[in-house]
Amino acid sequence: MRNRFLLLILSTALASCGSSQLGGAGSVSDVKVVESDVLPEPTRLDLFEQNRPYLIGPFDKLTIDVFGIEELSKQEVQTDAGGRISFPLAGIITAAGKTPGELEEEIESRLRGQYVRDPQVTVNLKETVSQVVTIDGQVREPGLYPVIGRMTLMRAVAVAKGTAEFAKLDDVVIFRTVNGQKMAALYNLKAIRRGYYNDPEVFANDVVVVGDSQARRLFKDALQIAPTLLTPLVYILTNN
Repeated sequence: MRNRFLLLILSTALASCGSSQLGGAGSVSDVKVVESDVLPEPTRLDLFEQNRPYLIGPFDKLTIDVFGIEELSKQEVQTDAGGRISFPLAGIITAAGKTPGELEEEIESRLRGQYVRDPQVTVNLKETVSQVVTIDGQVREPGLYPVIGRMTLMRAVAVAKGTAEFAKLDDVVIFRTVNGQKMAALYNLKAIRRGYYNDPEVFANDVVVVGDSQARRLFKDALQIAPTLLTPLVYILTNN
């Protein structure tokens, strides 16, 4: 009930805000409030336009093994700009948008019968540049970091070597696109550490900003009314 009160107050406060910009995401007056304390998960399309399980993308490096065939084992390949690879006997394969398991099945299908009776293929991700999260603001090492497996907000901050000396732990924003819709949510890292609410999951293409006053501007009016953030605030950013 308390969280819904915050969100409704937020809607009224934002209606009177100016048109300050936030990274091209739209003006504050274009913000639509969603009555939820959970930032929705991106869709498969949201993640690949640029999942779980991991989807191969352009310029990813893979290691491919065909069990029992030395000539086809420990093959290191890199997808091209279009997400394609070339593999001996299998030819050109579009790997982008497939999981490693789906690529294994594709290679097995091409090898089976004519070249190998019962191929057993293993595809492992060696290096990724396509499935990354941006971590910025008051962290020790801002940058782009790969998202492999499940990553949460606290883990993302840890990957960036933790918060900087003057970081605002109650000022952590996650920006995300869901079904083409830009969204943002404000979190209190200290509250998460103390178990007041769950550590939210972070996905590829998310942008995490720690202690950024420009990002916090979106949430300013609601926080003046209820400055202690014990649940996340979620926005949908619209471009009307």
